[in-house]
Amino acid sequence: MNFKYRVLILIVLLSFVVSACGGSGSPDAMNKPEDTTMEKPADESFESQDTPLPDAMPETSDSAMPDETMAETPAWFSVAMTDVNTGASFTINDLKGKVILVETMAVWCSNCFRQQTQVKALHETLGDRDDFVSIGMDIDPNEDASKLQSFISSNSFDWMYVVAPADVSRDLASLYGGQFLNPPSTPMLIIDRHGIAHPLPFGIKSADDLLQAIQPHLDEAM
Repeated sequence: MNFKYRVLILIVLLSFVVSACGGSGSPDAMNKPEDTTMEKPADESFESQDTPLPDAMPETSDSAMPDETMAETPAWFSVAMTDVNTGASFTINDLKGKVILVETMAVWCSNCFRQQTQVKALHETLGDRDDFVSIGMDIDPNEDASKLQSFISSNSFDWMYVVAPADVSRDLASLYGGQFLNPPSTPMLIIDRHGIAHPLPFGIKSADDLLQAIQPHLDEAM
């Protein structure tokens, strides 16, 4: 091989070596920005989720809301209703100072009938008390005073019964939940001497269960 070809081969080899050395820094250049861009957004994302939580929890806490809501006099307390047993008109506000047991019901509801037999047993246990009132509240818009009066008369339920006005039914559902318009759930609540409503668990309550729920309010002084 002559000298000219040897020089040409040497130049080609040197060019490969130079190009290899010049590209050796590219892995470092690629790795460094990839590491920072991959990690930083992840860190910022976790911070943006974690940081607001301690501040948000007190703002969304409802712990104080029930007391404030229950302390206000509900609109339905001032709505005039008629006791179908006596024909007397009254409002819940007229009964303030007494302990009041309210049950939403319907004549067709068998669970309501079973619940009212327990209310009857409760009255027998408590005896005659001027400071305790029971109200059966018919919330079925298809039932009238005549139908309700016939039902309670045939079953010897002698406490107060009313056909609930529509605005009372709406207020009950708004304040205490839609289940208060579902008679088979046997919805009941106690209104204490201060006019604060205390909804009871759904389902049929025995006379003993009702007494345990009511007694603390009966024992409370006005």
